[in-house]
Amino acid sequence: MQKFTKLRSQVTPIARRDVDTDMIIPAQYLTSISREGYGQNLFRRLRDQEKEFPLNLERYKGSSVLVCDANFGCGSSREHAVWALLGAGFRALIGKSFADIFSANSAKNGLLLIQLPEAVVDSLLLQAANTGAEVEIDLEREEVLLPGGEHQKFSYDPFRKHCLLNGLDDLDYILSHREAVERFKAERRERLFFTPPAAVTSAGKEGV
Repeated sequence: MQKFTKLRSQVTPIARRDVDTDMIIPAQYLTSISREGYGQNLFRRLRDQEKEFPLNLERYKGSSVLVCDANFGCGSSREHAVWALLGAGFRALIGKSFADIFSANSAKNGLLLIQLPEAVVDSLLLQAANTGAEVEIDLEREEVLLPGGEHQKFSYDPFRKHCLLNGLDDLDYILSHREAVERFKAERRERLFFTPPAAVTSAGKEGV
């Protein structure tokens, strides 16, 4: 998973409430067995129906921050919605609120979700749509530098913050404690009143 520390980017506005996961990545494009290849079809149905949809506009090309309205990511639990956003180059989303399962999927895949007050998000959506807006996100300080120079604080789960700052997914986090796990196993073995059988590896050899 890619590390996240600071990010400065123009923002792409999606000024509509209750954007569900089927809008983010329509079901007919869920054909891959890997996490790759979904970015090209991000918001495909809306992009095909609306010529002026933000992702169709040249001025938002290269943006890595998406600003959205309330209840973004509702609907099904498909993780593909997060993969599509990441595949299209987005590293962070700023919004009024996010659906719970979508939030969990985002955290586990390295997509930073930032919830800010409604008035702040409304102002950012308006600026981005009219004149363009650039923000700087500092995850370590949990702060967003807004276009007018205001520093807006946000809160983020400490565990997920640690993982994102260090580029660790859940498995990476567990493996980062390999030495402590092995030490615990060795100490536990010494305290047992019987000798546990050795594990058999996939190669058929006995292991620890």
